[in-house]
Amino acid sequence: MKRIVIIVVVASSCLFGATPLHAQTKMGYISLSELIAAMPEYKKADTSMVDYQTALNQNFDEMKSEFNEKDSLLSSKDTVKYTKAQIEIKRKQLGELYLKLQGYQQQASQLYQQKQQELMAPIQKRAQETVQQVAKENGYTYVFLKDALIVSPPAEDLLPIVKKKLGLK
Repeated sequence: MKRIVIIVVVASSCLFGATPLHAQTKMGYISLSELIAAMPEYKKADTSMVDYQTALNQNFDEMKSEFNEKDSLLSSKDTVKYTKAQIEIKRKQLGELYLKLQGYQQQASQLYQQKQQELMAPIQKRAQETVQQVAKENGYTYVFLKDALIVSPPAEDLLPIVKKKLGLK
């Protein structure tokens, strides 16, 4: 008799204990790129990035003009007024300027990426935190990136809810 009671208790605990494991999960998805593009902070950052890119390009153009000017001086007939030593020094300077010009493009690219990261990091952080808040408030167990999904079970698009939370249209 004791064995039957123990078996019934163990069997019922297995049956009832397994039920919470099958609790329904609520899933959603969002396009962070769409969300970030809709944020006013992004528009300000984008304008700053365009201005920064313009400044980098202007600096490059100035360096290129200086190089072309010095190059044309050395290739003209006016080099007769310079001594061989002066021409050698000017060619050395021109070579250094050429190397500096080549390195500037890579340096400008790195500077642009650093500036972009500096401006975008707080915007991305705010977007992710808001998505997490919305997910928690609305009981979402999983939130996926819309762009990363090829096939998925039915889920809700959280973009309108997150936009509303951020006060965006």
